[in-house]
Amino acid sequence: MSSIRPWRDIDRRQSRRIMVGNVAVGGDAPVTVQTMTNTPTSDARATIDQIRRCEEAGVDIIRVSCPDVESTAALRQIVRAANVPIVADIHFHYKRALEAADAGAACLRINPGNIGSAERVREVISAAKANGCAIRIGVNAGSLEKDLLEKYGEPCPEALVESALDHIRILEDHDFREYKVAVKASDLFLAVAAYQQLAGQVDCPLHLGITEAGGFVGGTVKSAIGIGSLLWAGIGDTIRVSLSAEPEEEVRVGYEILKSLGIRSRGVRVVSCPSCARQGFDVIRTVEKLEERLQHIRTPMSLSVLGCVVNGPGEARETDIGITGGGQGKHMVYLSGVTDHHVQDAEMIDHIVRLVEQKAAEIEAAQAAFEAAE
Repeated sequence: MSSIRPWRDIDRRQSRRIMVGNVAVGGDAPVTVQTMTNTPTSDARATIDQIRRCEEAGVDIIRVSCPDVESTAALRQIVRAANVPIVADIHFHYKRALEAADAGAACLRINPGNIGSAERVREVISAAKANGCAIRIGVNAGSLEKDLLEKYGEPCPEALVESALDHIRILEDHDFREYKVAVKASDLFLAVAAYQQLAGQVDCPLHLGITEAGGFVGGTVKSAIGIGSLLWAGIGDTIRVSLSAEPEEEVRVGYEILKSLGIRSRGVRVVSCPSCARQGFDVIRTVEKLEERLQHIRTPMSLSVLGCVVNGPGEARETDIGITGGGQGKHMVYLSGVTDHHVQDAEMIDHIVRLVEQKAAEIEAAQAAFEAAE
């Protein structure tokens, strides 16, 4: 059956499904959004507070770093408090992976290139099996094995893929298949090429990311290009946007990438103009205030905010709620694409927030009624 809008279709790569705690990754499961805490994991209270903020932003899976025994000691309390699966990030000290598995981590993120000998990797696999943990193989251009750097001369797609396949083989040889793989690089060309090559050679879920992407603006653009191009090609089962910004901002950017591609829907999708001299109200400040005040809305819906009648009515026809700037501080409100009423400047933001909240309640009530009737 062909789509009525085939230019929007994404032919998703078929991967097998694994479970990270109670969250499915791969197969036909939704593409999940991850982030990573930046509080000292040993400070369980601060870490849990940050996890709460990420949960409110919609995160599906959260990773915490476990560099020392104090961190893995706090992990048990963190796992109990979290409402989403916790991934323990392990580097160098394989014993931290064993402790994290025992503490209830849903997944162990290891970079086999820096975790030590094959025997130590085997111990980690055994701990994962015993505790029902998944494993993420995290290959990174910045920490490739020395023999691969000598072989290829520099980090390149072939080197990242060979590293991933080497470590996949170790897991497979030990009859462990609950794993996902990342081949990250700060060079988005390198990362995208590595993921493209790996996608054709394995059937495991792929964790996407452009590592060390940069600050909020630069890193968002870089991640959107890299992650977005892979998702558009159907590659990727879970994503983490790596920003020098608070983790809840990574979550919001991750969702915006997925929303732009029509892969996931959460909260309000805002369609707004860049503003110009024709604007009937201050579009930039209005959108800033609306985005801030509508963060609590989880129900998917669309809102158009346009400053004048050039494109305003056309965009409003395609959104659930629309506002188009008019003269003398009097603006047109559209509901379900149809002109409905006017609103004055002074009441506009509060009025739109109320309309969105009402629409969200209507959608949720209709969904609940539908589910009850099934």
